[in-house]
Formats: sequence, C-alpha cells, structure tokens
Amino acid sequence: MSDAQFNYQQLTPDMLLNALESVGIRPESGLLALNSYENRVYQFQDEHRRRLVTKIYRPQRWSDEQILEEHQFALDLQNADIPVAVPMNLGGTTLFNYEGYRFAVFPSVGGRSFEVDNWDQLEMVGRFLGRIHQVGTSSPFVHRPTLGLEEYVFQPRRELENSSFIPMHLENSFFSDLDRLIGVLESQWKNNWPSIRLHGDCHPSNILWRDGPMFVDLDDARNGPAIQDIWMLLNGDRNDRIAQLDTIAEAYSEFHDFPHQQLQLIEPLRGLRMVHYMAWLAKRWQDPAFPRAFPWFGEAKYWENQVLAFKEQLAALEEPVLSLTPHW
Repeated sequence: MSDAQFNYQQLTPDMLLNALESVGIRPESGLLALNSYENRVYQFQDEHRRRLVTKIYRPQRWSDEQILEEHQFALDLQNADIPVAVPMNLGGTTLFNYEGYRFAVFPSVGGRSFEVDNWDQLEMVGRFLGRIHQVGTSSPFVHRPTLGLEEYVFQPRRELENSSFIPMHLENSFFSDLDRLIGVLESQWKNNWPSIRLHGDCHPSNILWRDGPMFVDLDDARNGPAIQDIWMLLNGDRNDRIAQLDTIAEAYSEFHDFPHQQLQLIEPLRGLRMVHYMAWLAKRWQDPAFPRAFPWFGEAKYWENQVLAFKEQLAALEEPVLSLTPHW
C-alpha cells in the first residue's frame, strides 16, 4: 500500500494496547487521541500512574534511521538542558515495531499555549532557539532530508497536477499563478546557505508553556537554514514582524550568531510552505481523518482563495526584505 493510500484503519485500540504491553507499558486508563494528522498520538496513564504519550509513526514516511535521528536530536537537546519532548529508552532503544507499526513512548509534557504576542515569552523562545541551533550546528543529519525546492515545490506541483481537486474552471489560472510563484521562488532560492539540524516545524502550536517553553514534535526535523525555525513565529503587519524579529534576534544572539543574511529567505520559505501544504492535504486525502478535519479543502472557494494567495505571495516576494533595528 502506498503512503498516499495508508489510512490507519487497521490500528485498533486492542492493537495499541498490545503494542504498548509488548514493551512493558501497561495502560490503566483509556487512550485519549491528541491532535495529530500525520501520525497518531495518544495520551494515557500507566500502572505506575505516569502520564505518558505514544506516537505511532505513519508507515512509509520515514525510515527507521530517520526516526532514530529525530530521537537522537531530541536527546542531544535534552543533554544541553533544552526543554524538549524526548522519547523513553525502553530496553536499549526508543523505536519499537508491532505488527508493522513503528511507535515511541514519551512522558506527557502538558502546558499552556505559547503567546506569540507576549514579549517576555518571545524573548525566552528566541534564547532557546539560539541554544537549539548551537546544538544543531554541531553535526548534520545523515539520513534526514535537507529542506529544498524538490520536496517543497516540485514534488507538490506534480502531486497537485495529478490530483482531481482543482475545479476545472480554475485550472488555467491556478497553475499559471502557481508556476509564476515557483519561478520567483527558484530565482530567490540559493543552495549555499549554511545548513544545520532544525526543529523544522517550529510554529507556535509546537511550543507549550509552563515556567518556560517546551518544544514538542520534531517529526519534521531536517537540515536547512536556521531562519526556518524563526520565521513562523512572526505575525501581523510589517512593523509588528520587525519588532518580533528584533526581540528574537537579540535573545538568540546570546547563544548563537543570528543568521542576518537569511532574512531574505523568509518570504521564499513562506511560499514553499504554502505550496507544500496544499499538496500534503491532497496526498493524505484518503486518510479519513483529513476530510473530517479539513472539509473546506474539497470546495471551490478554497481553490479560488489559493489563486488570490499566490498573487499576494508574489507581491510579498517583491517587497523589501525585513531588516533588524541597529543596536549600538
């Protein structure tokens, strides 16, 4: 079965319980499904009254070596006193297999939502991002991919072209504007940026807050430019984003050189994510969880809005690059 066709229908509660018991974990509570689409994630309490989480990896997406690199990166960050969700080592490994399903077990790390408009919180996140990238610079991923146009633009373009989601009356304008966007992204993307181990998907929902930030979900960890872990924290108008960037950069620089030259990648990276996201939904549509969670994806209105979004992103790519306020 292909990655696109896989939909977790064989993953029953009994199978999950048996999988956990196969590694010595005996749930004493029910399995509470947590918000996750690419994988399946469940929280429970075990016989020792520990609150734990199990993550069942989507088959055919990552190899064992790639998943273990994710786990090692989390461990490297933990060893550097960086708050991050780390899988439990049970019997000498962190990755397990039960009837074709690979899974890991984590301590539950609850917390409040990270408030992106809270300057104290943003400053602390910037400080920890500097520390994360200090660790990430020490050595690259060997098995995980490097962020680039093939995975985020060219493959998604083919996926969308081969899908039946775009309404016929929009096909010409959709692909015309998409190809214009891809052309500009190609012209602005360079492959000579320093590439380090990244969180990869460091949006606000992947940062929980207790006494400070807790970084979760390294599933999209890969090599790439450091600014990838920064730009998704910026929101609002241009002045808001500059102020947020100043706050992050000053704190980040306490631990690692801020990637000033990569500021020009912010809008190209936004464009890459836009194209990749549409194709990701199309590719996963056979999983019943996706039509339930994203019902608007099959509506003509969504695709009309994407044509407008292409035009807006093309305009954003022509704007001056965000610049930091000089500090003397």
